[in-house]
Amino acid sequence: MSESRTIETGSDDILGRIENRIAVLTMNRPKRRNALSGAMLVGLERALIEAESSPDVGCIVLTGTGGAFCAGGDVKGMAESGGTGRGIDDAIHRQRLAQRGTAGRIYEMPKPVIAMLPGAAAGAGLGLALACDLRFASENAIMTTAFANIGFSGDWGGTFFMTGLIGAAKTRELYYLSEKISAVEAERLGLVNRVFSEDQLEKETMAIAQRIATGPTVAYRYMKENINRAVSGDMGECMDLEATHHVHTSLTKDHKAAVQAFIEKKKPSFEGR
Repeated sequence: MSESRTIETGSDDILGRIENRIAVLTMNRPKRRNALSGAMLVGLERALIEAESSPDVGCIVLTGTGGAFCAGGDVKGMAESGGTGRGIDDAIHRQRLAQRGTAGRIYEMPKPVIAMLPGAAAGAGLGLALACDLRFASENAIMTTAFANIGFSGDWGGTFFMTGLIGAAKTRELYYLSEKISAVEAERLGLVNRVFSEDQLEKETMAIAQRIATGPTVAYRYMKENINRAVSGDMGECMDLEATHHVHTSLTKDHKAAVQAFIEKKKPSFEGR
């Protein structure tokens, strides 16, 4: 067995360790259900680069603390910040870089990545999960696109990854209605590979990760490339368009009103502007 070592992410919002050829990356904002922060995204990209380039890593597991995977964008943080103050083009460019450095890197890196979902995966968090090669969920996990609920169009590659997994018709339904689906339903649709009991999730996931980590890494590299090439459409173009639309929708009155409704625990009212 190899020695365990820590991946320095630069932030407590994302934790990383390597043990027995498995890099475990853990989103760590439990009070916000692991909602994305700037520090988390920078740290995640940093950890992914190290895991991808390290010869002692054969498989990556991405998960979250506190019973959640990732709630996506920090809606409360959006309301508290009042916006970045940057121009729209700069905001789009920055989001494009962040998306490609995280979900894009997961999808394109030559090593298998497993999403271990102890609980909710929503919005951009769902995008991160769908970017992974395999998804294993606790029986009490849920998935939701969530974007329509706050007047957003979607980001972090979710539309590209989901359409590739389950087709355009069901993807439209899940985006337009933004309903929550159970782990069992997600498995039936093909969004989740396997569902385990809460107390067996980590054990079962790590056993599969170990099997992959000690498997034929060169073959896995080319299997992944072959499968990615088989998926129609251009990932980068899709993600860039998502970023443009996402930032544009962040400026709408509907989005701002929905964020306020979220804070006040009310049902949002949309005006189409």
